[in-house]
Amino acid sequence: MDAQSYGSKNDRSQSETQHDLPRILDKAARSAGLSRSDWHIQLKGDEQLAVLPMNGDEPRLVDDYFRHLASELRHYNEQRTSAARMRLRAAMHHGPVELADNGFAGTAVVATARLLNSRPLYDALDAYATADLALLLSDEVFRSTVAGGHTTLRASDFSRVTVRVKEYESTAWLTVPVIGAPPAMGGDRSSADRPATDDPHRATEYLPEPADLPGEGKGTLGRDGGAGARNDYHAERMNVTHMNGPVDARGAVFGFGSTDA
Repeated sequence: MDAQSYGSKNDRSQSETQHDLPRILDKAARSAGLSRSDWHIQLKGDEQLAVLPMNGDEPRLVDDYFRHLASELRHYNEQRTSAARMRLRAAMHHGPVELADNGFAGTAVVATARLLNSRPLYDALDAYATADLALLLSDEVFRSTVAGGHTTLRASDFSRVTVRVKEYESTAWLTVPVIGAPPAMGGDRSSADRPATDDPHRATEYLPEPADLPGEGKGTLGRDGGAGARNDYHAERMNVTHMNGPVDARGAVFGFGSTDA
């Protein structure tokens, strides 16, 4: 996890970022039902490297933790000027890690650092001014969680990119919680590599950026409300479910829209 544009802030703003960042990360973890007290955390000013135990929480990290983190950042930034916003780049990889005298050692640590400092993450936040968070998953994490069907996310919420940093080169998967899978932005992106979806009119919880998105018509990613969101209203095609009494909706997903193609 790394804060964008930290070096351009003055001393007071940098101190505020270092004060608020761990609190935002802690709150997101608690909201996701995770405890950061079990994590080994290496503090690096505006950056944190966390090593977690392999206890089966990986899908919850990809799904719940980053969803709550995006929410916490949104609430935090709503109270601040544009220059004082906190915007984060995040990367996730898995593999064996050794605790060394001066931090963490291992190829998994190096790979995570390369992902975090790769151009696609910088490009994503540069391209979407309203985004507070950009997330990059290594190919291994993506395939074992999202592609494996262990999260509420779909493969179509991500775009495949090629990461090239120093000696490191690998496939990774990019998502921006404001828009989902971003369109190709040049650089070291792998073009035409967005995963296919079996439902081209599926609306997601992500909201599109108001500009620079391909397509403005129905069933496209444009200003009409998201990836396939439609504004036309057809009362005769609506399905209504009535529920009486308390309903346990934990883990449920609610959507609204037309049923026609």
